[in-house]
Amino acid sequence: MIHRIDAGPRMSEATIHNGIVYLAGQVAEDGGADIEGQTRQVLAAIDALLAQVESDKTRILRAQIFLADIADFPGMNRVWDAWVVPGKAPARATVEAKLARPDWKVEIVVTAAI
Repeated sequence: MIHRIDAGPRMSEATIHNGIVYLAGQVAEDGGADIEGQTRQVLAAIDALLAQVESDKTRILRAQIFLADIADFPGMNRVWDAWVVPGKAPARATVEAKLARPDWKVEIVVTAAI
């Protein structure tokens, strides 16, 4: 069975199948924030979605990080490193990519166990 969280006409915020939750890409609410502010917002959104499905950041299997400007890598990593639980870091990839809105600096997609 597939369960969809906050399903809309275009996408769902999360999809659950066989004990795995697949989150949609999360972006900052405040596009005017710097990379550290946007990363904190994105990670808070991820925390909230994971809590909604009774999971948490210690159960993240994989994270895909998209940066509008790879020069923001160190700033994003400062926030990420403070957020991730030592010894529970997921597999991760970070790439530079053109994001859907010019004010978005970071988008993060995670897959986690429930």
